Amino acid sequence: MSAKYWQKGEAIDYTAAAKIAAGDVVNLATRIGVAAADIAAGETGAVHVTGVFEMPKATGAVTLGQALYWVVADENISTAAGTEPANIPAGWAVAAAESADTTVLVKLLG
Repeated sequence: MSAKYWQKGEAIDYTAAAKIAAGDVVNLATRIGVAAADIAAGETGAVHVTGVFEMPKATGAVTLGQALYWVVADENISTAAGTEPANIPAGWAVAAAESADTTVLVKLLG
């Protein structure tokens, strides 16, 4: 069977188990997404899986191009790979960030 084009894939449909607010990071098991709008529990909404997002960051310097991970317990970005499901691959840094910076620009894995 051949593949059939479905969509660009910049956002996917996601059915929320619990309420999700617009901008919340969504755990997609082996990567993350970002909710495009509020999604009520049991409803389906759009979750961005590509793009660049400003996200909260753990203490520590980040270099351009560095791999980044979403730390589930702390709800922030870290350079520490850790292990899934504790640290989920998020993407890579599109700009450097100083250790004291509280945010970092993340290009999602897609």
